[in-house]
Amino acid sequence: MKQGSVIGNIAKDLGLDVSRLSARNARIDTEGNNKRYCDINLSKGDLIVAERIDREALCGKKVSCVLKLELVLENPLELHRISLRVQDVNDNAPVFKNEIIKMEIRESTVKGARFSLDEAHDADIGENDIKGYTLQRNDNFVLNVDIKSGGRKYCELVLEKELDREHEENMNLILTALDGGSPQRSGTVVIHVTVLDANDNAPVFSQTVYKASLPENSPLDTVVVTVTATDADEGVNSEVRYELNHVSGNSNVFSLDPKTGEVKVNGPIDYEEESSYEIRISAKDGLGLASYSTLIIDITDVNDNAPVIYLKSLTNPIPENVPPGTQVGIINVQDRDSENNRQVRCSIQQNVPFKLVPSIKNYYSLVTTGQLDRELVSDYNITVTATDEGSPPLSSSKSVQLSVADVNDNPPVFEEQSYSAYVTENNKPGSTLCSVTARDPDWRQNGTVIYSLLPGEVNGAPVSSFVSVNGDTGVIHAVRSFDYEQFRSFKVQVMARDNGSPPLSSNVTVSVSITDVNDNSPQILYPAPEGNSFMTELVPKAAHGGSLVSKVIAVDADSGQNAWLSYHIVKSTDPGLFTIGLHSGEIRTQRDISESDSMKQNLIVSVKDNGQPSLSATCVMYLLISDNLAEVPELKDMSHDENNYKLTSYLIIALVSVSTFFLTFIIIILGVRFCRRRKPRLLFDGAVAIPSAYLPPNYADVDGTGTLRSTYNYDAYLTTGSRTSDFKFVTSYNDNTLPADQTLRKSPADFAEVFGQSEESPEVGLN
Repeated sequence: MKQGSVIGNIAKDLGLDVSRLSARNARIDTEGNNKRYCDINLSKGDLIVAERIDREALCGKKVSCVLKLELVLENPLELHRISLRVQDVNDNAPVFKNEIIKMEIRESTVKGARFSLDEAHDADIGENDIKGYTLQRNDNFVLNVDIKSGGRKYCELVLEKELDREHEENMNLILTALDGGSPQRSGTVVIHVTVLDANDNAPVFSQTVYKASLPENSPLDTVVVTVTATDADEGVNSEVRYELNHVSGNSNVFSLDPKTGEVKVNGPIDYEEESSYEIRISAKDGLGLASYSTLIIDITDVNDNAPVIYLKSLTNPIPENVPPGTQVGIINVQDRDSENNRQVRCSIQQNVPFKLVPSIKNYYSLVTTGQLDRELVSDYNITVTATDEGSPPLSSSKSVQLSVADVNDNPPVFEEQSYSAYVTENNKPGSTLCSVTARDPDWRQNGTVIYSLLPGEVNGAPVSSFVSVNGDTGVIHAVRSFDYEQFRSFKVQVMARDNGSPPLSSNVTVSVSITDVNDNSPQILYPAPEGNSFMTELVPKAAHGGSLVSKVIAVDADSGQNAWLSYHIVKSTDPGLFTIGLHSGEIRTQRDISESDSMKQNLIVSVKDNGQPSLSATCVMYLLISDNLAEVPELKDMSHDENNYKLTSYLIIALVSVSTFFLTFIIIILGVRFCRRRKPRLLFDGAVAIPSAYLPPNYADVDGTGTLRSTYNYDAYLTTGSRTSDFKFVTSYNDNTLPADQTLRKSPADFAEVFGQSEESPEVGLN
């Protein structure tokens, strides 16, 4: 049959799903032969001819020629045995061993004498084998065809008319062998007959059939058997020569000594190629008379073939998440020897998570025995060893390289459970805060880590407006400049995600702490900063050394040592008169006040923080050393030397409104009182009541160390027409503390209005 010819549809015969043949890796294997005679059409399920099948090469003269095939399918493993009977086709013509058969016959030979002829051989069998012989018509000989045991036909030349050497010394006869095929084929040989004098006896073999046994792989020139034939004639007619007429199989395997009859090994003997030989031997005397014998040699098997390991299927690479017991390969082991010599044991080494499971016939399944982990072992070199049962046993090995394919089974893992970043305030946008690192032991895209910020808020704003993270490197950058005074720390969640399918991820918390920078100067709460208001403290002349005069109150928005404040008197009217607490800001008299001390005392106080570099703020404290206001006619002149401050229109309006309200209220009260007393109307030329709004706030010191006492009483007496006003102060409860009500708070202009000159002033008393 031609290559590609369809033999049959095995998918239909076996009930297989044609659509799954390709997925199951269906294939045809030939048992015991490396040649691939047949194949399967995966799209149709047809068994087709892959290579020309020669019945004579496969089976020789065997009556039945069966080609054994195996259909192998995977997932799951199935094995179907297929016996393909090869039918003979008459593709071989009969062939004689020699082109000429030479015979010498004496002219005295009687009529009816028979002379054996060489057989013709046809490689075909049955009806296609040799069916008969024909002899060219002649005057002296006829052909006799006989059948031997086994059905073989042989022919003899029969003398029908005596020979006459003087009439015809040589003659040529054509012998034709015919087979029974259709169309019929034939082969011819020339019989050359030489007419001689009388030769009465032909050689005779000692045995009609010789039998011998020979181990395979026997060395060259090994004597297999010695055949003998004798001739009853004498002289030249008794000399016998032996000749090989036909050898089944390879004709060059044996040689025959023409004189001694020894049959020797002349080529390699392989049991697996040919298990027996049948040899046709002829013995001829000197004048050409011949006889024939058959030699049958049986070859015995020797364990000379090691097992051969075939890797029929392999899933490579194999995913690391396959469950134990998963089939990853199919192995077939074959041994060309016979009987025990072909019994094979197959095994692999013990240090791998795989094993061989016997399946069908000489097939083994390579299956997993445990969980695979590519991150631990990514490649396996599995050595398969096959050993036969011969003596001595032979073995062979085959290495199977198996790679483990990565599965995204590991999420990224951060090197630390949490990260802390420290950044100083007023940082530049884009500056690096810290770096996070996550490792993923998976391979390629499954191990590629991408960083991102999880959504969140910091002080109501998206976290992405504060920091950003580099998706490739994990470096976290500041998006804006931070202010320690707004917030001191915040937390962000960073996610590390791999590129697998589906992706795996893990999160980590990054705590960002903002460290303080000395970027805020101290803020003075009391007295008000220079240029915003006019603060005046009255100091009694009787104040002793160490008396509390006032207190500078300041705060710093920074923290830590940047907010540690220290107070210093930078400049004063009398440097030795007042001192200030380094950390409390309390202004105290350093000694007793004397008459020689100036009534007006100006203190310039500097408040410094402890930062690097240090920042400071200054204020001016105005002190009046006096027991009453009458001693201070030029009070209105106590203004700031530079007088560089400006009041806004709103402050002016508010101050005028409040002053007007209180002045009106005091006048009404005074009028009511005078009316009740029925006194004559007084003209108040310049009489003034001092509103309480101009007095400083009453500070309460709860711990007993601080600023000013909360409550004091005083009486004021104003005389009509006087140009000065006398204030009478009540003695303080604490001689060392300046009464709070002796502090005046007013701008220089206001003091000029309140203490203006007048011709007459009424006497007013306030309690």
